[in-house]
Amino acid sequence: MRLTVFWQRMAEHFGPGYAETFARDHVMSELGGRTVHGALEAGWDAKEVWQVVCAVMDVPRERR
Repeated sequence: MRLTVFWQRMAEHFGPGYAETFARDHVMSELGGRTVHGALEAGWDAKEVWQVVCAVMDVPRERR
């Protein structure tokens, strides 16, 4: 998954303003105690990060 697709999906689910706040501030144990930004900076694949976000935040299947 390209980062542009990842950020598009984040914005579609959370809204453009909150997607950035969530990615910057929400620490998830499933990402090794990192935020979305931290996981991406640590080299996690965008698809893996999106799958974690989907699982943790109960993103509906049709948006996954």
